Amino acid sequence: MDISKLSTQLTEAPTPFPNCCLSISSTLVAHLAWLLPKRPAFTLSIGCGSGLLEALILHNHPNVQITGIEVSTSVNRYLAEEDFDVVSGTWDLYARAPQAAAWMFVYPREPKLVSKYIEMYGDGPESSVQMILWLGPRADWADYEPCFRNSSFSDVCIPEDVGIMEFEMLAIMRRR
Repeated sequence: MDISKLSTQLTEAPTPFPNCCLSISSTLVAHLAWLLPKRPAFTLSIGCGSGLLEALILHNHPNVQITGIEVSTSVNRYLAEEDFDVVSGTWDLYARAPQAAAWMFVYPREPKLVSKYIEMYGDGPESSVQMILWLGPRADWADYEPCFRNSSFSDVCIPEDVGIMEFEMLAIMRRR
């Protein structure tokens, strides 16, 4: 199904979609688009999977630029070729990461990868990254919170009512 048809299926209530771990709503898409930097700045979605969330944001908010990063082109179903890139493996870091204004991790699998991105590309003075978004199960946050605690991104905000399921959460970390 194309992204414009999927976009019409969005409602204010979070809805599960095939090929996406996160339940998505029109509220969430609008909230993320409001948070994310506007062009010419860009956001990296690290581990974007099918690219559904990112494609919905791009479709509905063309003033936002997101590049999805994955380990294989075969998982991408929704992002245009120019909005998608690959790394060599789950351990590999994307070389353009420090040039992004924001990073987004949606249902990440490994806290060590998040920490590695922050240590290698987020904390340095040459980094353009000002904000990191983490979306996933509330139950997983305890495993990821330490990644940010002692970094340049220890200013954490966890907003409510952003259009996701009750068992999910959005954490926003801003550079301090």
